[in-house]
Amino acid sequence: MPLKLLSDVTISRIAAGEVIERPASVVKELVENAIDAGATHIDILMHDGGRNLIQVTDNGKGMTKEELALCIQRHATSKLSDDDLFNIQFLGFRGEAIPSIGSVSRMAITSKYHHSDDAWTINIEGGEASKIQPAALNHGTTIEVRDLFYATPTRLKFLKTERTELQYAADIVNKLAMANPHIGFTLKSEKRTLVDAPASDSQSLESCKSRLTAILGPEFESNSLPVDYQRQDVHITGFAGLPTYNKGSSSSQFLFVNDRPVKDKLLLGAIRAAYQDYLANNRYPIVALFIKLPADEVDVNVHPTKAEVRFRNGSLVRSTLIAAISEALSKGRHQASTTVANEALAAFNPQTSPTSTSNVHAFNRPQSSHFSQVSKHYPEIVPHIAGNPAPDCLEENRASYQPAESTMHESQLATAQAQALFDSSYQQSVKDFTPQLVEPNNSEQDNDYPLGLARCQLHETYIVAQTGQSIIVVDQHAAHERIVYERMKEALASTGISTQRLLIPEVVELRADQLEDLLANQETLASLGLVFDIYGDSAVVVRETPALLGQVNANTLIQQLAEDLHQHGHALSINEALEHVCGTMACHGSVRAGRRLSIPEMNALLRDMEATPYSGQCNHGRPTYVELKLADVEKLFGRR
Repeated sequence: MPLKLLSDVTISRIAAGEVIERPASVVKELVENAIDAGATHIDILMHDGGRNLIQVTDNGKGMTKEELALCIQRHATSKLSDDDLFNIQFLGFRGEAIPSIGSVSRMAITSKYHHSDDAWTINIEGGEASKIQPAALNHGTTIEVRDLFYATPTRLKFLKTERTELQYAADIVNKLAMANPHIGFTLKSEKRTLVDAPASDSQSLESCKSRLTAILGPEFESNSLPVDYQRQDVHITGFAGLPTYNKGSSSSQFLFVNDRPVKDKLLLGAIRAAYQDYLANNRYPIVALFIKLPADEVDVNVHPTKAEVRFRNGSLVRSTLIAAISEALSKGRHQASTTVANEALAAFNPQTSPTSTSNVHAFNRPQSSHFSQVSKHYPEIVPHIAGNPAPDCLEENRASYQPAESTMHESQLATAQAQALFDSSYQQSVKDFTPQLVEPNNSEQDNDYPLGLARCQLHETYIVAQTGQSIIVVDQHAAHERIVYERMKEALASTGISTQRLLIPEVVELRADQLEDLLANQETLASLGLVFDIYGDSAVVVRETPALLGQVNANTLIQQLAEDLHQHGHALSINEALEHVCGTMACHGSVRAGRRLSIPEMNALLRDMEATPYSGQCNHGRPTYVELKLADVEKLFGRR
């Protein structure tokens, strides 16, 4: 086949294939344009999951008649100054979205420029544009996209169900709403409202938290810690979830670079590194973090959908993100997520019958007028009043009972006598049980400490403590494991890493790029106990390794380090190895489950937890304690 130029329509459809993957992609491009136009409210309407109709209406600055004619041309944009691709201040800057969408759908654009009295409209069908006509519109821009992919019907076969496509669009809108709390967003289908986020008065951290809570749920508000950290030109704000507030996937990790939602491996790796001390490898924290840095320090032009970015100084961004999260988590101290308590309370809730409307069982209490029925069903606790002889074991109690008034009604007398006998039987049943009672210290009150005062130990594993308004249940092994681990890390930081010299230095062959990364971090690795020198053109000779690692395969360790440095720019594997050893030693050196503790020992452990950072979870990410609010416990028993 001879070489030839493709037609403009074919070129536009190829471009559309890169930018427009599904209806959610159309929503993303059009909403980003509305944000760039200065809109303060954006409404999105979708029919049949976006196949039949996608309508985006905004109150932005709009377009003139001349701009309306240009916007359907490829690579026409108002968002680049002097063709500078490294100083991008807007979300949509490529100028491909409108013509790409128009090439695979039937599209109508109506817009009114904010300094003009006239509104204009244009229609595009399969890439072919109509004449611009006058229209009626109060302000802003309205774009209707109908019959998406009618010009490329094969694409329709790859779309999923209506509900799934709507959820993809809702995820996109929610992410953009998180980054723009000052803008109101709605997303509706013909059946329901998927997103309804009213605009806030400001873009403060509190406004951001309100928007995040509205999208992620009320649990996020009570289980996240504020982040506000700056290093050089990198400023990071947002919220980091408590380690015990986690999920089994990274789907709830929301990252924004200059208000642009991104999925970046470097940033996700930084989050993993920041939480690696507090979470198991298969659990992921919930975070919403906003990274601000100069526009020329980040390249957003590396992906057609602008979902990925590249940083000029990735190491700075990564280290700043780790430091920001670590600082926020340190302020949480011993705090554990409220979801742990909610799950515990749910486990205590009695199961209801299909017809029940309450989680608390209601028992019918017999009235005095029905006491004969009680005596019929419970003759063993009712004295000889209704014709039932009292058991011999209760005769003494019955004989000692005297009614308060001789004029008491017979049914009232029977009720009082039955109650007295029941009380006496209860005292008899517990006479052999003599728990160790702990006299409270008059100088200390339950509410003097966040974790209260110890009251008892259950199953030689769980400490039960009491505060002024809650009950605390502590896993003694998990709690002490965290305390020992943190002390080991402090000692490690203060005394440095001890090294062990290899009897026979080991030579490790490396690729040229791996060798360069290792040599660039040689001093850092030496401070962590790994000492090596360059050996020839493509190898290093390892002379010392960290003593804490014991017998270690130097070749494997160097290869892993080189790979991590090449991908992430830091010594991830060696830190993980050291911390794993510390965690293992802490686990074996802590108070084991099954050990009986005295009350002073329990209280000492509680005070250590309060003074130890991150003591709300053990080294494996499990909670160390559960706090049951007294009000919630009272609800379980129907007292509220």
